[in-house]
Amino acid sequence: MNLDTRRIGRKCERAVVTAYQELREVGQPDMQAFAACTTLYRIHHPESSLNEARRLVSEWIDHHVVRQAEGATPGCECN
Repeated sequence: MNLDTRRIGRKCERAVVTAYQELREVGQPDMQAFAACTTLYRIHHPESSLNEARRLVSEWIDHHVVRQAEGATPGCECN
């Protein structure tokens, strides 16, 4: 089930969540989708360490996809 990502304020967060959902829909395993989304985040934020990118991506996927929660999430300061 796809959630409406338009409500997600940060462009990088929206891109990560959308990409994760779409990769999973076409049959990509969880860890491969997660790795691709970590790379996507680092394209938006090349200054980010791999560990920081993994942490944020996992928090965003958990928040938006797994728990389908609303509200603010931890993350970068971009819009």
